[in-house]
Amino acid sequence: QVQLVESGGGLVQPGGSLRLSCAASGITLNYYVIGWFRQAPGKEREGVSCISAHDGMKYYADSVKGRFAISRDKANNTVSLQIDNLKPEDTGVYYCALMRGVLLLRLWVPDAYGYWGQGTQVTVSS
Repeated sequence: QVQLVESGGGLVQPGGSLRLSCAASGITLNYYVIGWFRQAPGKEREGVSCISAHDGMKYYADSVKGRFAISRDKANNTVSLQIDNLKPEDTGVYYCALMRGVLLLRLWVPDAYGYWGQGTQVTVSS
């Protein structure tokens, strides 16, 4: 049984911070590309960050560079997303996902990822 479970979302004022976590069971995240995606109401799912398996290379969407930071905690088999200086446009359901294989040209494509968590809601509002 493979499960990915996101946590850490909530209601935050603009300028606030959150730390999202993706915890895995039945699989070791160290060996896979892990992506974070978000989906706002009425919009398509978009990739915000991902981290590679072999070298730890990190990637960010232009809209979140300088505010988001992805990291691995190998001991706890988790991948986290630290989010600072939250903006209203960051609102959405945030998902972590695992890519089977390495598809470097498809890092931002949801269909490239084989396992998904249930998502955690992030709401940024004053």
